[in-house]
Amino acid sequence: MMTRREFEALVEEAVRNIPRRFRKAMKNVAVIVEDEPSRELLSELEIEPPDTLYGLYQGVPLTERGWGYGNTMPDRILIFRGPIERDSEDEEQIVDAIGATVIHEFGHYFGLSEDEIEEIEERYWRGESADD
Repeated sequence: MMTRREFEALVEEAVRNIPRRFRKAMKNVAVIVEDEPSRELLSELEIEPPDTLYGLYQGVPLTERGWGYGNTMPDRILIFRGPIERDSEDEEQIVDAIGATVIHEFGHYFGLSEDEIEEIEERYWRGESADD
């Protein structure tokens, strides 16, 4: 479909498209593209084929960090290239899936509930910015 570098560039663009007020609050978090979620990870999350994973947030949400939080390894947001490309028919669908996945995983980083994340995703699909 596309090269890893092209895919990574789309992920970088999706992160840059996060509204500035949220980007300013994003500290000590790494966004990493991986080819596939491991079998162990899927098993741990109780995800069975044909279901899969597009992305995963690993870390301590901002809302759960106490005064003693610090000097820690960066939180990680993993974006899985293989499942996104397999489930997409064309580059436009890949871009959409990356955008939705980045929004979803950063929602977890910010400590939002699944309902709050779904509301933000719906606004994204309607073309409304998060600053509206």
